[in-house]
Formats: sequence, C-alpha cells, structure tokens
Amino acid sequence: MSKTKKSTIEVKGTAVTVLSQASDDYISLTDIAKHKEPDRSDHVIQNWMRNRNTIEFLGVWERLNNADFKPLEFEGMNAELIHMALPQGERLKRLNEIAIRQMQVLTGATAIKQIKG
Repeated sequence: MSKTKKSTIEVKGTAVTVLSQASDDYISLTDIAKHKEPDRSDHVIQNWMRNRNTIEFLGVWERLNNADFKPLEFEGMNAELIHMALPQGERLKRLNEIAIRQMQVLTGATAIKQIKG
C-alpha cells in the first residue's frame, strides 16, 4: 500500500488538510466547515449529514461502489433519517458507519476505526 502524504491548501483564508494516497486525494470536511463556523464546525457537518440530498448522494455512492450494499436496508434507514424518527446521535452513528464503509472501499482498507465524537 502506498504511503499517505498530508498537506494543506488555503481556501478563502482557511487552511484545508489534504491527504494524498496513490492517485487519490481526500479533503477534510471539518476544515471546510471551520470556514463557516470556526468554533462549531461539528454543527455544520451535522446539518450537512442530515440533509436529504446528502443522504440520497450517500445511497447512490453506495450502490455504485459497495458490492455488499443492501438497498432495502438503506431505504428503511433513509426513511427514518429523513423523517427524523431517529435521535440525532443515532442518525450520526449510522451515517458514520456508512462513511467508514466508503473510506474502506476507497482506500482498500479492511479496518478503519470509527471516530468518536
């Protein structure tokens, strides 16, 4: 596996971390969110993660990139998330699980630890 290189770029006065591995680059959403709310970037990301368009995008991404994706399970979760039937902590936990699976597919990793917030 190739080595990961960490660098930063400046975007509209905000330093944004970029991780490069092989021919792929990953940007830090947290750093981008800090541009809008420097002290509470977590709120920006939480709002983005419960946005209907974001959830639909994650579903499309999973269908295209995850051979083990279960569309019926996702549709049930999607309905719960959109209708706010789950507490915020549970919504974020489930979305974090999806993000972890996506990073595993992108990096070819078998074990990416869940980020505790």
